[in-house]
Amino acid sequence: MPIPSPVKSNDKLPNAVDIAVIGGGIAGVATALELVEDGKSVAIFEKGIIAGEQSSRNWGWCRQMGRDPRELPLIQVSLELWRQMHQRLGEDVGFRECGISYLCANDRQMGRREAWFNSYAGTHGLNTRMMTAEEANELTPGSTVLWKGGLYTPDDGRAEPTLAVPAMARAAQKKGALIFQNTAVRGIERTAGQVSSVVTEHGVVRCGAAVLAGGVWSRRFCHNLGIELPQLSVINSVLRTSPLETGIDRSFAGEKFAVRKRFDGGYTIAHSIKNYADIIPDSFRLFGYYWPILKEEFTDYSFGIGKRFLVEARLPRRWSNDEVSPFEKIRVLDPKPNQNLQDDALRSLHKTLPVFKNVKIVERWAGVIDVLPDVVPIISDVPDVPGFFMATGFSGHGFGLGPGAGKLMAEIITGKQPSVDKAPFRFGRF
Repeated sequence: MPIPSPVKSNDKLPNAVDIAVIGGGIAGVATALELVEDGKSVAIFEKGIIAGEQSSRNWGWCRQMGRDPRELPLIQVSLELWRQMHQRLGEDVGFRECGISYLCANDRQMGRREAWFNSYAGTHGLNTRMMTAEEANELTPGSTVLWKGGLYTPDDGRAEPTLAVPAMARAAQKKGALIFQNTAVRGIERTAGQVSSVVTEHGVVRCGAAVLAGGVWSRRFCHNLGIELPQLSVINSVLRTSPLETGIDRSFAGEKFAVRKRFDGGYTIAHSIKNYADIIPDSFRLFGYYWPILKEEFTDYSFGIGKRFLVEARLPRRWSNDEVSPFEKIRVLDPKPNQNLQDDALRSLHKTLPVFKNVKIVERWAGVIDVLPDVVPIISDVPDVPGFFMATGFSGHGFGLGPGAGKLMAEIITGKQPSVDKAPFRFGRF
C-alpha cells in the first residue's frame, strides 16, 4: 500500500481547543490548516495515521472538467490554493499544472464530452476546450487508436497524494495545530444541546465545535449520534509503475484506463470506468437512496459479497463513550485491489500505447471511497446538533477539491462570507 510521508504526533492531549477535527485525511487537514491560519486553536484526531486511507491512495488528479456543475466553483477555488501550496507549506507536494484530457475513440464518446462542454465550460469560465482528432493524436504519440478528438483542460493539474496531506498537516502543526494519531474519537458530548467536548480513547478534550471529516467512517460515527447520513462506499484499485520515458506528461483517460505521471517519473494507472462495490448491510438499508443513480450507471460498477460484509455486520453501530469504538478495532482500511479491473486497464493501455507494454509494475493497492447518492460532498453544519460540522462524501473527487473544501468548511465554522455558494453542499439536502 502507499506509505504517506510521516507526521509526528503531539505528546499530550490539551484540556481544550476551539475546534476539534475528527479525521486526518485531506478534508480534515485542509480545514485545520485554514482554521489555525485564522488564529483558532485546533486539534486533529486521527484513529490511524495522517492520510492513511483514501487521501494517499487516490489518482492524484486535480481536475475541473467532467465535474458535477455544483462542484465547479469550489474546484476553481481549490486549484488556486493548489497553485500556491508550495509557497504556503514550504514543501513541494508535486503539484504541476500539467493539463488533463479525456480522449474519445468514437462519436458516442465525443457526444458525451461535447454535451458537458456546451453546458458548463463557458458558463463557469473554464479554460477547457474540445480537441480535434489531430490534437488528440498529438497528445499520445505512438497511439494505435486514431482518436476522434477529446476534452482538454490545460490548467488542470496533478499532485502527489502520499506527500500532499502530510505536508499540509506538518504546516498546520508548525502554525499551532495539534495532531494526535492513533487517537480515535469515540463520540461527542453536549452541554445544553451544544457540542462541548470530544471523547477520545485517551481522554476528553473540551471544544466549541467539532468537524467530522471521517471519510467512509462518517456514517457509523453519525449513526451513534442518532444522525442519518446516507453514505456508502466503493473500492477503487490503482497501481504504479517504475520510471518510464514516454514523452507524455499530461494526465489522460482513454477507453478503459486513466494515467498520471508521478513525481518519481513513473505512472499511476487505474481503470477509467469501473469501480468495485462490496455489498454490505448498509447496501440494503440505503438501497432507496442509491437506486436512481444505479439505474443510470449500473455498468460502471462490479458488485460482490465477501469478507467485508461480515466485518461490517460485526462492527457495532451503537456504543457508549466509555467503550472501545469501531475506529479502534480497524485503524486503517487496506482492502485488496481488484486485480481483474487493474489488468483490464493495463491491457487496454498496452494495446493503445505500446510504449507502456514492458513497464514494470511496482505496486498495486486499493482505497475505499466515501460516496453519497448525488455524488456531491457534504460540507456543512448539522442544524440539529449546534457546533457539529461535517465534511464527507467526496465520492472520489476529494483530493482535488480538498484545499477548497477545507477553506469553505472553515468559513462556515467561523461565520465568514463563504468563498462559494454553500447551499449545494448542505447536510439538509438529504
